[in-house]
Amino acid sequence: MSAQLFIPGKNWKLSLAELASLLEARKAKLEVNSLSKEFFVVRIDEGNAFWTIADLGGFIKIGEVNATLSTENVKEAFFEKSKEAKRRISTDVASSGLLDGMVEAASGKTVFGVSVYCAEKSLRPVSRSIQRFVGSTVKRGLAERGMKSKFMGFPKDRKLPQLSHVEVLKKELVENKAEILFCVGQEQTFVATTTEVHNPFEFQKRDVGKPVQRKIFAIPPRLARIMVNLSGCTEGKVLLDPFCGVGTILQEALLAKAKVVGVDINGWCVEAAKRNMDWLKSEYSLENAAYRVLQGDVHRLSRKIGLEQVDCVATEPDLGPAMRQVPTTPYAVRIVEKLEPLYYGLLEEAYKVLKKDGRLVLVSPFIKTRSGKPVTMGVEEKAVETGFERVFPFKRELFAEAVVVTEKLMATALFVDVAERHKVGREIHVFRK
Repeated sequence: MSAQLFIPGKNWKLSLAELASLLEARKAKLEVNSLSKEFFVVRIDEGNAFWTIADLGGFIKIGEVNATLSTENVKEAFFEKSKEAKRRISTDVASSGLLDGMVEAASGKTVFGVSVYCAEKSLRPVSRSIQRFVGSTVKRGLAERGMKSKFMGFPKDRKLPQLSHVEVLKKELVENKAEILFCVGQEQTFVATTTEVHNPFEFQKRDVGKPVQRKIFAIPPRLARIMVNLSGCTEGKVLLDPFCGVGTILQEALLAKAKVVGVDINGWCVEAAKRNMDWLKSEYSLENAAYRVLQGDVHRLSRKIGLEQVDCVATEPDLGPAMRQVPTTPYAVRIVEKLEPLYYGLLEEAYKVLKKDGRLVLVSPFIKTRSGKPVTMGVEEKAVETGFERVFPFKRELFAEAVVVTEKLMATALFVDVAERHKVGREIHVFRK
């Protein structure tokens, strides 16, 4: 198993939980060898579980590790300005095989880039110096191999020397094996070549390109894909969204080759979701797509669907009214109390329709308040009372022995996803029947 390097999105815990859930569902073995919020280094025994970054919602880039260096050596090179330490880095980069890969992939003059990710905080102030040094090393190495190249720079206002996924796509750096990831951990530094990159244009197409949209209450397609993966949804399984809206979660599950069932009390949403599923089937040539969308009340869900008929439930119910201002605590509490019967009814009905060991991935509101303390809905207690188990995705056996895993991380069973500009965020829960 070769080592792979993953660059997560902003919510690194949610990203790692998604990856672990996807691979567990596809019966592939994952071992995390290095862990930080900036990057993960993992080994994956895939077996027959073929997948790509397009199957994930929570990752920006994936790379193949070419070389592992000592972070102490990097500190000597850029803090103490040791010429010998810099020479060792240059030698390791040049002999890692990444230059040979670039030469093989290139046709004529090549454009390449270097992105630096620093988990070691002390080295962040010199990350631009590291980026320029590695770039110069690569350019010199390519010239020695008789190859002309151009080293990509960055806008002056960019805080960190990291290429965006859009830049990598537009410059075709994956095809040319031409983005180097220089990832500095606390003890080890990893040099990798980007092999896959998140394509935001595909998610954007499924967001704003579908026939019917509902902007105010829409869940982002990337988060919908994460939820589908957290639910353990794989090809052939039946996934239900009992608050399907215009079908965002359904479409991501359909792309995962699941059989999908949507339910919504709003007749307009039912018709909108049907149109969007028809569009997705045509747009992505999903000849065998299996989907149905029904109008119904969540409190009578088991009558509509039947007992123990679905493998997975992933859903985002009503999160409360849209707000122009951050509410007071009493007002936020009233919102949550008004929503509780809806959520508690869902828990009871989801338990009935799920098969044994089926998963429920549920979003509940995370409301910011003027006091600074958020108001949330304690659905965990009600879920356990109903018969569900909480799912803790970060088991010790997931990590190599050398990786330090905190008790707090292992006790993580819900994930908060909230943008700074939003008044209401999401708590994402995972339960098992």
